Amino acid sequence: MARLDQSGTVPGFADALAAGTLVLDGGMSNQLEAAGHDLGDALWSARLLAERPEAVTEAHLAYFTAGADVAITATYQATFEGFARRGLPREESARLLALGVELARDAAGRARARGVTRPLWVAASVGPYGAMLADGSEYRGRYGLGVGALEAFHRPRLEVLAAAGPDVLALETVPDADEGEALLRAVRGLGVPAWLSYSVAGDRTRAGQPLAEAFAPAADVDEIVAVGVNCCAPEDVPAAVATAARVTGKPVVVYPNSGEAWDAEARAWDGASTFAASRVRGWRDAGARLVGGCCRVGPDAIASIARDLGTYDPRPN
Repeated sequence: MARLDQSGTVPGFADALAAGTLVLDGGMSNQLEAAGHDLGDALWSARLLAERPEAVTEAHLAYFTAGADVAITATYQATFEGFARRGLPREESARLLALGVELARDAAGRARARGVTRPLWVAASVGPYGAMLADGSEYRGRYGLGVGALEAFHRPRLEVLAAAGPDVLALETVPDADEGEALLRAVRGLGVPAWLSYSVAGDRTRAGQPLAEAFAPAADVDEIVAVGVNCCAPEDVPAAVATAARVTGKPVVVYPNSGEAWDAEARAWDGASTFAASRVRGWRDAGARLVGGCCRVGPDAIASIARDLGTYDPRPN
């Protein structure tokens, strides 16, 4: 689903970033919930990989037709350990992880059939260790595990996702610089580019480390083609973009939440949205090359981002 360049060859994902800004999709969970699906269990949207894969494809399609260039797969909370708690054998868990990539590819094909002609990309989501725990610790970090143990947790899932053939791996919503280091180790040698995206509060990771320190190790990892933040308040983005660009010299990825606050204990959102698509031009000017939304940001907001950035006239006939 990638574009041909003037030589007639397909450039890599990193080349596409160098050529301009790509629009990411929005929140998978809110799109599935809007379609009437109950996500109130430990597997969250990953449960639908097994039970309602067509719903996942439709969610991706809604974002592609709204103007997203990149679909992030529904594998954020998909892990061998989490599926095992549901009684699934390892072979079936691996199949479901790979299916996440396949469903996004299928959505891209359907978007083509509806008249979308721009290049479309698939990012395989790799959520943090805390997402598997499903107890809110993904918003705190500091799990009590060392870097080596976290690397051992992530590597098998990364190998399966990489083998499924995504364009890029999305190492996302990382709350802790130690886990960031583990992911940087785990992604080496897989043959697939990746971005590393922290979840932050102000100018620090959720675990409290300065962002400059958290971003710095990514500068020397060839597999990392972008660094940045997601699942944070829109107000936290500008400073994070500047820090990521300055510390790493790499393109920046940003996809904040709507601005509402998540209550992990009540498992509910509170407050008012502060997400405004008009902000993204400033993010782009500061170095952001992958821009979209996370929780509570839907297709309408992604369409507005695409219009404001001038990347696409959304919703083709």
